[in-house]
Amino acid sequence: MHFGFDDTTNALLERVGAFMDEHVYPAEPVLAAQLQERVRADDWTIPEVIGDLREKGKAAGLWNFFMPGEGNGGAGLTNLQYAPIAELTGRSIQLAPQAFNCAAPDTGNMEVLHMFGTPEQKERYLTPLLDGTIRSAFAMTEPDVASSDATNVETSIVRDGTDYVINGRKFYITGAMNPNCRVFIVMGKTDLSADRHRQQSMILVDRDTPGVEIVRGMHVFGYHDRDHGGHAEVIFRDVRVPAANLIGEEGQGFAIAQARLGPGRIHHCMRSIGIAERVVEMLCQRVQNRVAFGKPLARQGVIRDWIAESRVRIEQLRLLVLKTAWLMDTVGNKGAHTEIQAIKIATPETVNWIIDRAIQAHGAAGISQDFPLAEMWAGIRTLRFADGPDEVHKNSLARAELRKHASPPV
Repeated sequence: MHFGFDDTTNALLERVGAFMDEHVYPAEPVLAAQLQERVRADDWTIPEVIGDLREKGKAAGLWNFFMPGEGNGGAGLTNLQYAPIAELTGRSIQLAPQAFNCAAPDTGNMEVLHMFGTPEQKERYLTPLLDGTIRSAFAMTEPDVASSDATNVETSIVRDGTDYVINGRKFYITGAMNPNCRVFIVMGKTDLSADRHRQQSMILVDRDTPGVEIVRGMHVFGYHDRDHGGHAEVIFRDVRVPAANLIGEEGQGFAIAQARLGPGRIHHCMRSIGIAERVVEMLCQRVQNRVAFGKPLARQGVIRDWIAESRVRIEQLRLLVLKTAWLMDTVGNKGAHTEIQAIKIATPETVNWIIDRAIQAHGAAGISQDFPLAEMWAGIRTLRFADGPDEVHKNSLARAELRKHASPPV
């Protein structure tokens, strides 16, 4: 069994690492100041420093790492090659993924358009997304139903001649507050009489279409997430779009959502490991410089236990993520379904545990704005909802495990 990365991956890691040292990490305090200005002005435009980094990342050829395969506008990497690069970008989660055009929800939307879009849809939406000239949003979650069961969505997509008419209410639509978010991929129901997994469809809606109303920006544990365009409540009221905007066929929406969420889940997990690594660094630096009860915190047994446990958990998590990436490359996303669910369950809980210990070690400062730990914790805790809550994944994983041991088989 070979645990080393190939030459392509190692070369990219060196280039990405150097870019982050030169451009990304020094930009973090600049971003913090620009975000404060936007909060005071209630401004949802993306901070200038992010635009500058995106221009530099694109000019350096460090762009679209996330898209596997050749000839699709991506970097031609496999999931296994992308994994350590995504981890590295997670160390500066607000800046690095955007700097390399590898930030959600654009990544998932680009994959959907690549897999299911028509040539016209690709030209109009995928090309500018790959170029980084526009941004996008994915509108599935709804406030009035339990969206953990995607078959519950109530937004209607009704055929009317050569158009579809959309009515519904969505919330926590990531990136939608960003004025440069030019298109939504909307999930709704086209046929209530079909099988429950064939009622849903996906359709492209331009942001400036009449009837699209951005109601408000949603907070996440009190944070605005203005670095990537926040999370919006959006109402679609008699929104009329051409029938050509339908992605795939009617009734294919649930299957498209599953195809979209597999890569999205592993990308979140890859980046989260990078967050955990940086948090452990912060933890170790803090405890060596603070004295309590006559000795540095680093000499306290409980602190050393936290550090050791953090290292063990990161290594376990990384191996599981790398195995999942390898399976996605070799047997496909469907063949890696069990492992994708496993990493989605394990990663947020594990990384939140590590962040929680670092917060404890920082004392009151750990929950303040003086360190990024509280915001990191909020972001990772949110992943226990994003792309499906823990309970849904656990139920599905347990059901598959039980089938292996059923007598008679079920």
